[in-house]
Amino acid sequence: MDEKKLKPILEALIMASSKPMSLDQIQQVFPEDALPDKKLLRKALKLLGEDYDKNKSSVELKEVSSGFRFQVRKDFSEWVSKLWEEKPARYSRALLETLALVAYKQPITRGEIEKIRGVSVSTQIMKTLLEREWVTIVGHRDVPGKPAIYASTKQFLDYFNIKSLDELPPLADIKDIDKINGELDLPDPDAENEAATENETVAEASAGEEATVDSEQEQQENPEHEQSKKEAVVKLDVDEGSSSESDVAEAMTAEQ
Repeated sequence: MDEKKLKPILEALIMASSKPMSLDQIQQVFPEDALPDKKLLRKALKLLGEDYDKNKSSVELKEVSSGFRFQVRKDFSEWVSKLWEEKPARYSRALLETLALVAYKQPITRGEIEKIRGVSVSTQIMKTLLEREWVTIVGHRDVPGKPAIYASTKQFLDYFNIKSLDELPPLADIKDIDKINGELDLPDPDAENEAATENETVAEASAGEEATVDSEQEQQENPEHEQSKKEAVVKLDVDEGSSSESDVAEAMTAEQ
């Protein structure tokens, strides 16, 4: 069987599969007497992918870590996303940083992650990464406590649409986490707290300015009331014996 006859068979297999298909899985479909080798399969898959590219199809054949799959091109993701009402999951900055450290520094323990980040890693973060099957436990460090050693999975590579860890961008080229959060519309508690504090400060300043303006207006509109207040203060000093009558007279003259 040549690659031209293989193309429609491979197209049907990959299209019908709910998960990416590896070359080994594809070979299992064929009988022993008609088993194509992996070199021939790759050649046929390459031609199949080129057909979709030439036709400018909205679908492309993509090889990821787990195998080959058909997927919608990025140009049409905006339209396809409207098929699902639920919003995509949002992940915290701490989770993204932890995942990045596992991807770039693996194999790595939770304690080593905490040492690099400078803060503790919550149990919920590691639980989420394990449940998503983005990381897995590959062993235990031979030190007191036997801490678990974490590494990334094929599901992690599939999710981020890459074939191997070699396709990850260099650390020097990675954007700042704050910028990533902004692009993904992730909540940033630090920014929210800072904004709330700033709003409170502005509100207090505005209230102070309003109080000052009200006081000045009151003085301008009711000068007799202000003069009565001053005379009351002077009288209080006289009652307490802090000033003589002559001093009071001089003080009132100076005030007037």
